[in-house]
Amino acid sequence: MFKTMSLALLGGASFFAATIDHAAALDAAGFQQPTAIYGGPPPQSGPPVRSAYIESPRMGGGFIEFLFGNGPGQGQGQGQGYRQRGGGEPPQVYQQQPSNSEPQQALPEQEQAYDPTQRPLDPKYEKQLVDYDGKERAGTIVIDTPNKFLYLVQAYGRAVRYCIGVGRPGFTWAGVKTVSAKREWPDWTPPPEMLARRPDLPRHMEGGPANPLGARAMYLGSSLYRIHGSNEPWTIGTNVSSGCIRMRNEDVIDLYGRVNVGARVIVL
Repeated sequence: MFKTMSLALLGGASFFAATIDHAAALDAAGFQQPTAIYGGPPPQSGPPVRSAYIESPRMGGGFIEFLFGNGPGQGQGQGQGYRQRGGGEPPQVYQQQPSNSEPQQALPEQEQAYDPTQRPLDPKYEKQLVDYDGKERAGTIVIDTPNKFLYLVQAYGRAVRYCIGVGRPGFTWAGVKTVSAKREWPDWTPPPEMLARRPDLPRHMEGGPANPLGARAMYLGSSLYRIHGSNEPWTIGTNVSSGCIRMRNEDVIDLYGRVNVGARVIVL
């Protein structure tokens, strides 16, 4: 009897050892994934995605769990685990929100401030010898206020034409005067009417480059009006004065040398 029991125990132990060796061999070989065959190009697998899963419950216990489970001591108290899976699910894409730190669109460059002193003179305002078909005799000055030209009538139907600055709106006038006096680099004494409008003006200014009467002046009769030069040549060709006829210094010097006291001046 004892011999029979010994043989039974020995047979059981041998079966148990063989079973353990077979399980270890399966564990070492690993589980081989079946080869997938596709009718077309294989789907592109996206980036690995972590997903939660619930471990399968125990499959009994003891020896069977040892064979088909995760090994001894594993699975105890582990309700959730993570595995990576590759799949065709598209990854979530998040659009980047605009940042306040992004550079703003560059503002257009500011235009340079206009400097009237750099305004070039229109070529038509240069001194020119032109045709004259009027009835005034040579030596007469004709001032065309609307077009801002002064003509010095010459013989044989010709005239020397100069560009001028004329009175501002409300300060223009028309009439016939004579040149009563001529001055080189004249002094300037603003009349009371001008001082009333411009109390900031000096009461008197000596002649010179800074003087607003410029290099020459020709006085018109007993009036306050003059034909004179200017230290602001960029104003020539505009409505700028209080009634005087303004010229560039180089032009007024030329006119001054051509005109005599007593010359007739016609203002249109």
